[in-house]
Amino acid sequence: MITTLSGDTSRLRAAVDFVKEQDTTTLLPLLLPGLDGPELRALVERCRFSHAALLVFPSDETELTELLAGCGLVADAPPWPSVVVRERLAARHRRPVAELDVGILRPAVTGADGAKRVVEVFALAVPPGSGLEEVAAYERERQHEAHVAFDVSVPDPLVLRGLCAAFGRYGAVPDGGGYNPHENGTVFYFATSAEAKAGYGRVELYAPGDYRDILAAHLDAHRARQPSEALLRLLTGAWTTQALAAFARLGVADALDTERGTGVEEIAAAVGARPRNLATLLRYLAMVGAVAETHDGFRLTEIGGLLRTGAAGSMRALALMYGGPFYQSFAGLGHTVRTGEVAFEHHFGENHFDHFARDPELAALFDQSMAAGAAMFDPVPAHPAFTAAADGATVVDIAGGNGELLGRVLTAHPRLNGILLERPHAVEAARHRMAQAGHADRCAFRAGDFADVPEGGDIYVLSRVLHDWDDDRCREILRHCARAMPDHADLLVVERVLPTDGSPSLATAWDLHMMCNVGGRERQAAHYARLFADAGLELAGRSPLPLEGHVLHVRKAAAVR
Repeated sequence: MITTLSGDTSRLRAAVDFVKEQDTTTLLPLLLPGLDGPELRALVERCRFSHAALLVFPSDETELTELLAGCGLVADAPPWPSVVVRERLAARHRRPVAELDVGILRPAVTGADGAKRVVEVFALAVPPGSGLEEVAAYERERQHEAHVAFDVSVPDPLVLRGLCAAFGRYGAVPDGGGYNPHENGTVFYFATSAEAKAGYGRVELYAPGDYRDILAAHLDAHRARQPSEALLRLLTGAWTTQALAAFARLGVADALDTERGTGVEEIAAAVGARPRNLATLLRYLAMVGAVAETHDGFRLTEIGGLLRTGAAGSMRALALMYGGPFYQSFAGLGHTVRTGEVAFEHHFGENHFDHFARDPELAALFDQSMAAGAAMFDPVPAHPAFTAAADGATVVDIAGGNGELLGRVLTAHPRLNGILLERPHAVEAARHRMAQAGHADRCAFRAGDFADVPEGGDIYVLSRVLHDWDDDRCREILRHCARAMPDHADLLVVERVLPTDGSPSLATAWDLHMMCNVGGRERQAAHYARLFADAGLELAGRSPLPLEGHVLHVRKAAAVR
């Protein structure tokens, strides 16, 4: 077993020679046996051989520079932090990420075909006495991080999915990956089949940009091959909920910057926390993408930014609800499945509407959490029912919360007026919000229940209301709407709709939440259509929204008009 730096030198020289000798067209069939003809040409058009990579173990930066020079390489920039390799090493050796100082260098190499490529050098600093010598010896022997890489020429989602599928057809299987915020790039790793003849057992596809949505499916496929790890990750999902809720509750997101890193001691002083404990929380949140670790400390990512107080599209209230009352009641999910009793009512002794209404702070938090999914509402004001409405038409928002959606509609359509129907405490919050938005003179407010739906409106809105109730109560609500609606009126129902093919969906997750905490349910489109028909209404159309929502366009049934 090679345990000295000379072993790194010989491996690095071999990598340099490999990069000089290979090209995309000859290398792909060696890695993916059987690949030829049109499919080979298609892959060559969409990705190119960019580098070979290996992990070396200098004691410091000076020794790293000497190692590169001995192989004819010159680094044109200092190493920048690795995210993917460092996390892989931490998981493999059960070491804290902070102990593993892994940098990336990419010295240039010119191929025999004249193409400009690089050798990607991951460098784990192993200072004498650091206790990392065993890690270095293990990694030198097994070469887990050695791989060849291809850059995706046109990194759009369709191309990425097609490349991943093509690799799979020729024996390559998902082997991890990650997103590196330091360079805004997404990495997809594959393990090649035993028949591959390139001398490398791993392949990387590198796409500049943030493609974590596609990466998630890739990583799921990787974990599916390791059931015990997959199960552990599922079982620790509750830890993520509480970590994000604590992050929001402590105001850590408000104390972080999105551009520069902030030291743990400074953050801890700002939020009143113990530095060591806060560092543990932040390292976990870096793993799930809410923060990023830098040389200077931690900075806020785009995901973490949604937990800031008062930020545009803030989901802080949602984190506090899911990490608070709903988290407590979810412990009774088994009771709900066994008995049919709503777990929230079993835990708190009353339904969630009554429980929140008795606590002004909790009621405000709940209304804010409902508005936190506002991204779902973005396209709603552009619905034809609003754009085609006559000047002075009235939009009636039934159980409209704090007025988030109605406010958006009135902002987009200054010629329309609004009426918001809600419980008394929520009406006051909505009145304040509408005044701030400048809509006080165009919006009326009604305190009441579904039996009090105002008559004579032109467009009625039921946004995320029906999923709170069982079928009988939904029919009753819809009959109140039908009674109040003139023949020409439209009813827009905003809900998540369950898929009919069993495909993964947020609606499926919310179906469980509604059953456990509210006593309601999500439904398929055909189920909603039956409920509408029972109330003398008919489903006239359906259009998708963000966050897997839908607008169901409902009119009075022809026989009823």
